[in-house]
Amino acid sequence: MLKQHLQFKLSQKLSPQQIQLMKLIQLPTQAFEQRLKQELEENPALESGKEESGELSDGFEDSYDDTQDSETIAAEDINIDDYLSDDEVPDYRTQTSNYSADDDEKSIPYAAGTSFTQYLLNQLSTVYLNDQEWAIAEFLVGSVDESGYIRRPLTDIIDDLAFTQNIYTDEATVENVLKTVQSLDPPGVAARSLDECLVLQLKRKEQTPDVQLAISIIEKSFEQFSKKHYKKLITKHSVTEEELKEAISEIERLNPKPGGSYAGNTRIVEHVVPDFSIRIVDGELELSLNGRNAPELHVSKEYTHMLEGYKNAKEKSKSQKDTVLFIKQKLDAAKWFIDAIKQRQQTLFVTMSAIMNYQQEYFITGDERKLRPMILKDIADEIEMDVSTVSRVANSKYVDTPYGTKLIKEFFSESMKNEQGEDVSTKEIKKILETVIKEEDKKKPLTDDKLAKILKEKGYPIARRTVAKYREQLGLPVARLRKEI
Repeated sequence: MLKQHLQFKLSQKLSPQQIQLMKLIQLPTQAFEQRLKQELEENPALESGKEESGELSDGFEDSYDDTQDSETIAAEDINIDDYLSDDEVPDYRTQTSNYSADDDEKSIPYAAGTSFTQYLLNQLSTVYLNDQEWAIAEFLVGSVDESGYIRRPLTDIIDDLAFTQNIYTDEATVENVLKTVQSLDPPGVAARSLDECLVLQLKRKEQTPDVQLAISIIEKSFEQFSKKHYKKLITKHSVTEEELKEAISEIERLNPKPGGSYAGNTRIVEHVVPDFSIRIVDGELELSLNGRNAPELHVSKEYTHMLEGYKNAKEKSKSQKDTVLFIKQKLDAAKWFIDAIKQRQQTLFVTMSAIMNYQQEYFITGDERKLRPMILKDIADEIEMDVSTVSRVANSKYVDTPYGTKLIKEFFSESMKNEQGEDVSTKEIKKILETVIKEEDKKKPLTDDKLAKILKEKGYPIARRTVAKYREQLGLPVARLRKEI
């Protein structure tokens, strides 16, 4: 027997306007401009620039306060429900002109030109090869990755040639053709390993004693070289310290990724546009929002006149009813978007202002050691907003300071206590650690244990494993790999 139950459920859901606002807040200036351009193209009721008369703008503002200008017809004045059934909801009430993260444009623009593979094939066409050798060489070129290496074993390539190209050959033949491919530019291309890549480049150089010693080191003692066991290299190759130093200098000038040197393989570098600017005026900090984040938008006067004409019409046809529904949809979308833009401006300015005041000492001096420990919750509590909102502002925005353009999220860091029990930023400790490593004796680099002792002497009692973590975050290798002769 079926039973009916009545269940109450309380849940929170974001409105389309809130979703739109959150998406706008997280956009940096350039992406925001693209989003604005897209909205202007899609919504004819939305216009940019100053209005010819301030009345329309005032009327639009007032519509949010449930009042209206005498010359402006608010969309709410039109009782659209009269033209709909009781249970029908207009589509525009359930839609928003936002897009989910999955709908974002994923394509990456590349400059037109010859690809790296085609660049190699063009060179290959000048080399005499029979039909089979050309097919093998073409296949090998196709196997070269963007760094310039062939990462696959020759046995796998031989199998692929048989199955996909119907070419049956042996390893000696492929090896011989590979040498031809490796003779192409840039030097070191089509190498199967780093040591082979370096040797290929060294053999293209003038064969001076330093270059010959460098080749011998790479071919016979690459492991000792990579681990910087210099004493073993001196003994094994019977050379002086100065000769070894000159040979290593030759190796250090080589390109470990020959494919990256090809101009057509370079990636497009995005131009950073600061979202904020901080200046020091008479010893005081002054914050400004990039003007490109504050566009002038208003509702189209023509659309307002359409609504006014519809309201004054004595007879209303079905086509007129459909038209006014479309107009109201566009007007609502325009009002939502303008309101979201204004809220975005306010949120960005309030959040950055709180960050600037929190890190006032740093922005005045430019000394990273003056950065205070700061987490997202500190700023969220200060401006009485959610942590996720602060995260959206900080994650992809830049600020122009007297000390360069900085990513806002770089001002956030965890805290640690020094010997005096004061909270200090982990960035301050990293800066000191970086300075200590920079000034160390490169012939006897400091181990993590010694670095920990030095930091403790400076008043920062942290464990060796923490030193290792900070060192890795700074991109600094272990002591053995920092060693120089």
